[in-house]
Amino acid sequence: MNKLAVVAAGGTGGHLFPAQALAETLAARGWRIVLATDERGALYADKFPAEERLALSAATAKSGDPIGMLKAGIVVMQGVGQAKAAFKRLDPAVVVGFGGYPALPALLAAVGQKRPTVIHEQNAVLGRVNRYLAPKVNEVACAFPTLELAKPAVKARAHVVGNPVRPAIRALYDVPYLPPEVQLRILVTGGSQGARLLSELIPEAVAKLPEDLRGRLKVFQQARAESMEGARKIYRNAMVECEVAPFFRDMAGYLRQAHLVIGRAGASTCCELAVAGRPSILIPLKIAADDHQRFNARQLEEAGAAAVCLEDELTVDAMAGALNALLKDPERLGRMAAGARKVATPDAAEQLADLVEKTAR
Repeated sequence: MNKLAVVAAGGTGGHLFPAQALAETLAARGWRIVLATDERGALYADKFPAEERLALSAATAKSGDPIGMLKAGIVVMQGVGQAKAAFKRLDPAVVVGFGGYPALPALLAAVGQKRPTVIHEQNAVLGRVNRYLAPKVNEVACAFPTLELAKPAVKARAHVVGNPVRPAIRALYDVPYLPPEVQLRILVTGGSQGARLLSELIPEAVAKLPEDLRGRLKVFQQARAESMEGARKIYRNAMVECEVAPFFRDMAGYLRQAHLVIGRAGASTCCELAVAGRPSILIPLKIAADDHQRFNARQLEEAGAAAVCLEDELTVDAMAGALNALLKDPERLGRMAAGARKVATPDAAEQLADLVEKTAR
């Protein structure tokens, strides 16, 4: 019988998409996959290659809220009990966690049963759950060479494997970036949090660009549902061709044709931009835990691949100025694309799968 791996992830696409990329790689190598997640994670898991899904009880609480933390602890321990019972039935050869509180019960259960364990940190800052798990698990993998807030002992043994990306994104690594000649195509991604700012600010900034530049633009923008019509109206009045939608399913297709990407600095976004080799303007989410998006963006910024605008400094005029400078300089866009590729890890899923197989019983 083929070996079985439990992949524990959930909460957001930022956790699920790398987990799915690993699962697909392991499945191609003959592994059976079981997904441990929560209700939110199930929304992103429709294409996850798992023969079974474990719905484990999980909860989180803000630090400084003792009653909330006690309640969350009780729920998590319920999830641990559920996971232990499932693991006795499934007998996984390895349990892999991708951070976030939905992964906690599965990893604690695996540690308690002395099963091989691996955790992967997608961000440049070690998340709260992974900080707690890191000393307990067998192996720690990470996406970025810097692992902020990790203890020296954890940093010393961490394997920098990159962030697994979906196969359609991975395929873009072999597609050359062609600087704009006539039409200029901008892709604006919103992210699941803090999307209102981009939904409303970017159209206004584009409308402030010189008329000759606006006439060459086509903007593909993810926007909150309540902001979509307002964005379309601004683009129409500015004579800018646009496509505005709440979600783009074929992200690889939009990335392929984009000359410039504007978005948040989530881990998946940064790593996908690197693999795709696309220049970007990144606006780190100010309220992100431990300011991790600013650290995520730093690698692309230092490689000359991204211009970073902090929220506190972001205005319509500032964004219009940044856009004007970049869109009028195709040679710089080309250099930025090359810089992104230099920090890419296109085989991250394979490297992480190698580590998982090495760790498994």
